[in-house]
Amino acid sequence: MGELVVAVVGGGQLARMMAPAAAELGVTLRVLVEGAGASAGQVVVDAPHGASADAAAVSAVALGDAERRPADVLTFEHEHVPHALLHQVSDAGVPVRPGPHALEAAQDKIVMRRRLTELGVACPAWAALPRDPEAARAALDAFVAAHGGAAVVKTARGGYDGKGVRVVRGSADVGEWIASAALDGPALLVEEKVPFVRELAAVVARRPSGEVAAYPVVESVQRDGVCAEVLAPAPGLDPALAAHAQAVAEQIATALDLTGVLAVELFEVDGAVLVNELAMRPHNSGHWTITGAVTSQFAQHLRAVLDLPLGSTSPVARWTVMVNVLGSRLTALTDALPDVLADPAVQVNLYGKEIRPGRKLGHVTVSGSDLAEVRARANRAAALLRGEDADDGVAAPTADATRRNA
Repeated sequence: MGELVVAVVGGGQLARMMAPAAAELGVTLRVLVEGAGASAGQVVVDAPHGASADAAAVSAVALGDAERRPADVLTFEHEHVPHALLHQVSDAGVPVRPGPHALEAAQDKIVMRRRLTELGVACPAWAALPRDPEAARAALDAFVAAHGGAAVVKTARGGYDGKGVRVVRGSADVGEWIASAALDGPALLVEEKVPFVRELAAVVARRPSGEVAAYPVVESVQRDGVCAEVLAPAPGLDPALAAHAQAVAEQIATALDLTGVLAVELFEVDGAVLVNELAMRPHNSGHWTITGAVTSQFAQHLRAVLDLPLGSTSPVARWTVMVNVLGSRLTALTDALPDVLADPAVQVNLYGKEIRPGRKLGHVTVSGSDLAEVRARANRAAALLRGEDADDGVAAPTADATRRNA
């Protein structure tokens, strides 16, 4: 087989966390980073600079140049790569995984909803809004009136971590979005505001040969539209519903002919699950697997895109809790390490990012046999990294409280 080279578009923390997994497998990682100081560029040797929409840069990282041989496969750490570029790389002979046909469902929420509806996958009620402003306002107001007086409007492209999502009670609440859509801005869709019990995530991996491996379904605790905690496995989840959620994720991966890791974000509602979002790459809800599962999602993604046998998804402990470090009062996160690492159970993963309010700067993970203890220790470590008093308001809420506040 010889040397294996995986090219990755995007230089954020997801590409950074692929690096240890690639090194362990003896795989060369080549990452297209956005510029100096990019998270992945700090740890990956072969990290040329370029934008994900730059045809020349994407072509060079995938197809090679005077200094580099072609990659064995091109993959991503985000979905924001122009569709035409992916076809150019694929047509030139380098496999693109996930393929352009699959990735489009993660790039465009309207495409995603249409495909899932065609597959018979349960989703929130939804509708694509017209581009014409008057028609869009009328359609949105009619949808809101038919769904209890409130709804969720999303931009079809470009949204993440709560951006491009707005709860509305009428078209006036997104007037500027409607005007932008009329001028070739992002198209809009409206969805029912789901009265969910909690948010779940089902992460699976699939290789070109068709082998699929599923991780335990987890609970994702969101704060201000951003994932704050992940509890693995989801506490109190009915085993039949967990199996159904995994089956839904596997169905989507197979039907879309997806290769790599797929994260399916779900709403739990009245003993059922509805699909909220798709991510066709390693995902925040799978970070717990780095230390909490036999095979991390990053190693699994590399195995999948290289069409290598998939690894075990079994947990290494009864419970694992991952807590994101969202912003910090510290000048440097490493200043907190003496106190954080005084707890020998805490595993720390920092992303090398400049500190900004609310920014994902890293995460901590704790595994163990008692969920309340594991969760409290993880929250304490994250608080220390945020520069907060570790005993000031960081006690983990109960599962019931989490569901009430979801």
